[in-house]
Amino acid sequence: MRVQKSLRISHVGLRGVVGSGMTAAHVLDFAAAFGTFLESGGPVVIGRDPRASGIMIREGIVAGLLACGHDVVDLGVVSTPVIQHSVNRLNASGAISIGASHNAAEWNALKFFGPGGTYLSTAQAGELLDIYHLRKFNFADWDRIGSLRAESGAIDRYLEELSRAFDFDALQRFKVLVDCCNGTSSLILKRLNEQFGFGFILINEQIEGVAFAHEPSTTAKTVALQLAPLIKAVGADAGFLFDVDSDRVALATDEGRPVSEELVLPILSDYLLPRGPGKLIVTNLSTTALLDEVARNRGGRVVRVPVGRQAAIDALAAYRPEQIAVAGEGTGAVMMPQFRFVYDGIASMLAVLSMMSGTGRKLSEIVDSYPRYCILKGEVPLVTQEVPALLVDLQQRYSGGTVSMIDGLRVEWPDRWFHVRVSNTEPVVRVICEQRGSPPTALYETLMDTVRSYAA
Repeated sequence: MRVQKSLRISHVGLRGVVGSGMTAAHVLDFAAAFGTFLESGGPVVIGRDPRASGIMIREGIVAGLLACGHDVVDLGVVSTPVIQHSVNRLNASGAISIGASHNAAEWNALKFFGPGGTYLSTAQAGELLDIYHLRKFNFADWDRIGSLRAESGAIDRYLEELSRAFDFDALQRFKVLVDCCNGTSSLILKRLNEQFGFGFILINEQIEGVAFAHEPSTTAKTVALQLAPLIKAVGADAGFLFDVDSDRVALATDEGRPVSEELVLPILSDYLLPRGPGKLIVTNLSTTALLDEVARNRGGRVVRVPVGRQAAIDALAAYRPEQIAVAGEGTGAVMMPQFRFVYDGIASMLAVLSMMSGTGRKLSEIVDSYPRYCILKGEVPLVTQEVPALLVDLQQRYSGGTVSMIDGLRVEWPDRWFHVRVSNTEPVVRVICEQRGSPPTALYETLMDTVRSYAA
């Protein structure tokens, strides 16, 4: 097995294991590149999740931005959605979020946002990468260096915005168990309890930068570890699990059953399609086909794009805002139009509770109302040079289905599909395979064996 570097520099941004992959030099150069990329005017907003390396990275980010003449507003330890909500409120030129979301504690990442608080488009991300690689930074003279200030009230302003979108009084009656995974959701949910009278029961709520209680991924497997077994014991109406960054969410039903992360977007699409003018659902090639059934039943249409948030932003820009009902992916990350298309796990949780309140149905009843789709997901470390030959091989083996090659290889048949692609965030090839009804075990195992043969 070839050793993979623990660093990814791509249109998504910068991500890696701090020290062995992602270094202070990377951080300084990316901050200077972003400072050069942004137009002058408003400040640049920054914030971080509680990872121990975030303090060091924050210093590099501040230095690079100040050196390029930008004022910086530091929100402290907050979620990425809170940072995004703050961009418009502060008339900021852009923002940087320091945090590796679903990755383990040794990882960290930089995520970049434009003046609207949304992720950069593919063209914008490409321009940022060009500046970074060329190292042509616009450093300011000594008397034009930016200033730094801290702001401590960003979470409160964020909650005020959520309170205008959701009926908090109607949602307070639910007994909800939440696994915070030692991340930023704890800070937000404690404020909701204190200021708005919610009674969220929190586990793994202690903010932690080194040893998370468990892997911070929003999957049914992670939900089954600690959250789902406690649902019946505490008599909860639902359970929710967040990644460290709070931009993704996973679910457990009132029966204590883990729910596939793939169901979050279909559930919210089912809820949102009848409640607004938008009829388009923007998602990627790796997301469940259940979404297509939900869209048909609600008079909507699914628009599929390559995996990655830049591709989603590009697609959203191609339509008028009122045409979009919802956007997201099969990881528990969902964007709703009322929040300027911010991936927001807290807002997604409130929308699920709103659906329960509005329909009078338990979460288990909502989940059981959908036809069964079984999805299998795997990954294999693989050097990039082997990928073209792998994809050609797979295309020849599975020539009988509908083929898409806009992102790796996706082959679709009437009742099943698979997608093989290189990850944007980790040095692996991802294999995803889904079938209506029973699990596509034989197809999945054959695909995994084929991919592994190129990694030997």
